[in-house]
Amino acid sequence: MSPTTVSTATASAPPTRLTTVQLLRGLGGGRYAGAALVSALGGGLIRPFLLLYAVTISGLSADHAGLALSVGFLAGLAAVPLAGRWVDRGARRALMVTTLTLRALGLLALLFVPGPDGFVCCCLLQGIGNQAGPIGQAAVISGLSVGYERDAVLAALRSLGNGGLGAGALLATVAVASGGIGMRWLAAATAVGYLVSAALVSTVHLTDTGAARRPGTPVAVGSADRPVLRRLALMNLANLPFAFCFDILEVALPVILVTRMHAAPAWSSGIFVANTVMVILVQLPVVLWMSRRPRRNVFGLAGWVLAASYLGFLLAGTGHGNTGAGTVALVSVLYNLGEILYTGVGTALVIDAAPAHLRGRTLAHWQLSLGLGRALAPLAITAALSVTAAALWLPLAAATVLGANVIIFCAPTDTTRPNHPGPHSIRRLRRSRSALERATIAHELHREGYLLPDQVADQYRRRRGPLG
Repeated sequence: MSPTTVSTATASAPPTRLTTVQLLRGLGGGRYAGAALVSALGGGLIRPFLLLYAVTISGLSADHAGLALSVGFLAGLAAVPLAGRWVDRGARRALMVTTLTLRALGLLALLFVPGPDGFVCCCLLQGIGNQAGPIGQAAVISGLSVGYERDAVLAALRSLGNGGLGAGALLATVAVASGGIGMRWLAAATAVGYLVSAALVSTVHLTDTGAARRPGTPVAVGSADRPVLRRLALMNLANLPFAFCFDILEVALPVILVTRMHAAPAWSSGIFVANTVMVILVQLPVVLWMSRRPRRNVFGLAGWVLAASYLGFLLAGTGHGNTGAGTVALVSVLYNLGEILYTGVGTALVIDAAPAHLRGRTLAHWQLSLGLGRALAPLAITAALSVTAAALWLPLAAATVLGANVIIFCAPTDTTRPNHPGPHSIRRLRRSRSALERATIAHELHREGYLLPDQVADQYRRRRGPLG
């Protein structure tokens, strides 16, 4: 056995640390990281104030503006399957550039098409770009990095995105104070940011060309692909209650804190800011820690942690005032951990398990699962809270635990490290490798005319008697 064979046996075990060089290599030499930062910064500038722009400048009522945003969201979901098929035909970088360009065009329509028509066009183009964009990003990352590096790169991008959104929101808060002129400048700056991001993405070189196909080539589903696709379909169904977690901080907790616990509104914003900071600081270390464990087990663990936090919110919601709000803030740390585990493993597991020629389709199904869950979440959360807090937290916790168990037992396994060695297995593997190296050396010496060790021992016994 050659040394390369021995090293291959241990290649599936990820190291405990990820160097900056490896991380930058997984981000396209830093160019994709720059594109993600500029895009997130632009998204933070305009996204929180798009509804305000519609009411103050476009002349729409709040109800009509909300309806336009919902229509754009649904249009984006309708475009997701088409984006997945485009990825399977080889358009990974092109999809990412297209979605960024669509977002920029939507904001330009908002600036140059007056009245409600411009806002509706903006919502449609932004909705398509926002829903298809994650598919393009995951497809690009699958061509930039492999294995555990991919998990770390996705985590780094999420931390980077949260940082950009936070910085953009702070800048936008200052700009909005200047009125309509400031919001127009926000839209223009965001459009420029998206175009710069598209230009940077277009220069990223994708090394993974095995999944690329010529345009027009049909993508066939083979018999070997069907078991994996069935497992991924079960995982997408089990993911629906997980997707509700994204609206807990933005919808559920503000309603509970203000209307039921009579706490100051500042608690809601403080918890949201703490969540953003925690994601920025903790996401990458947590993902590196969990990279030594099977992804579907980490996925299931995230569900149990989220369910525990929901029960904690139920108990904390019995308090009142600042004391009760402080308890909710403590429970939110557990919720943040569950969200970090969930977002750090879901997309990586889909990319890893999906057949290379069907990766776009599977990413589209995953995005549909997330989008459908997020579309249902605000309505379901507000309807449940109109009854009682228990009507929200108990069913949500039960559904999340059920989904976690389905994922643990039915989701596909990791293909890059199917038999991940633990600490004891690694020591045994090292001892076996040392023994193999010694045997290989002895074999080479014997082939060159030297005696094997057991032959030397036999001659020694014949001359001196038994050993020992």
